[in-house]
Amino acid sequence: MKRFVRMFAAVVCASGLGACASVVEGTSQEIAVNTQPPGASCDLMRDGVVIGTVANTPGKVTVKKNKQNINVVCKKEGFQQATQSNKSDFAGATVGNVLLGGLVGVAIDAASGAANKYDPEVNIVLQPVTATSEDKPATAAADRPTS
Repeated sequence: MKRFVRMFAAVVCASGLGACASVVEGTSQEIAVNTQPPGASCDLMRDGVVIGTVANTPGKVTVKKNKQNINVVCKKEGFQQATQSNKSDFAGATVGNVLLGGLVGVAIDAASGAANKYDPEVNIVLQPVTATSEDKPATAAADRPTS
């Protein structure tokens, strides 16, 4: 009976160590979005679906982590739309599961998104809209100087 109690206690302790990244890293993450110039509106999108918005940069938004990349799309009047990808990467705390929590912990981290992380800051430079020759009004022949 004593052996059973010890084994049961060991299993309970080991299960508490599982899902290490879920505990250490969490399943969501705050991402700061900065633009140059400031004052842009930026949508964070995953598979074409908006998962967060910064209405006026600079700002921060909290997103749920998973294995898919996030596209940050920023708009500001007088500037071209700019898009930057924030790549989903492997969270280092997941390694603790291989050593301590085993496959159960790794599976929990993968399913919850805790095994992933994003760059905590995105910096985007917006380019001004420039008028092309097609946008400029044509000069009338009477307005042209004669030679």
